[in-house]
Amino acid sequence: MHFEIWKDKAGEFRFRIVATNGNVLASSEGYAAKASAKGAIDRIKSDAVGADVVDNS
Repeated sequence: MHFEIWKDKAGEFRFRIVATNGNVLASSEGYAAKASAKGAIDRIKSDAVGADVVDNS
């Protein structure tokens, strides 16, 4: 799995989480600065380790 960062047509930076098979698992909102997108990735990496699963089905 990896994160990809790109700049969209509006000039905002976005990222997506891509599985090892190439499927996109999630994509982000737009960020004005690349550093903000990288910061969000860092928060996901650190916070997701202890994240709970909430089943609202």
